Amino acid sequence: MTACFAISFVILSSCETKKNSLPLPGTWQLISGTLIEKNDTTVTDYTKTKKFIKIIDDTHFAFLGHDLDKGRDSANAFFSSGGGTYSLADSTYTEHLEFCSDRAWEHSDFSFTITINNDTLVQKGVEKVADKGIERLNIEKYVRVKN
Repeated sequence: MTACFAISFVILSSCETKKNSLPLPGTWQLISGTLIEKNDTTVTDYTKTKKFIKIIDDTHFAFLGHDLDKGRDSANAFFSSGGGTYSLADSTYTEHLEFCSDRAWEHSDFSFTITINNDTLVQKGVEKVADKGIERLNIEKYVRVKN
């Protein structure tokens, strides 16, 4: 009986869930964002007048963004923040947004396909927020922030 238990333990241990190999945890700076909604495409360069970062650990993410003019130009003033938990299965990254400066986005899930090549992360997925009438393709390109 003891031998059967030992064999079973070895077999079950070898079936352990494979940990995702994508090096996702870290701080990422958004370089560009592309939104495609109906027939409109908007590309935003986040290196000139805005700065946006996403911080990811093993279970949670947070994002922060603001304009670089410190809000002095009210026409271009920008601030955004949010965070929550996430799940990662292969290349499918799903954010469970618990907190957001735009409260209508809270308690929503957003799934993205992600690729990481060296220090560049690209996430692509459809964002739907029924309360705001939003359904759009979002493509974001980030670079890893070095210490």
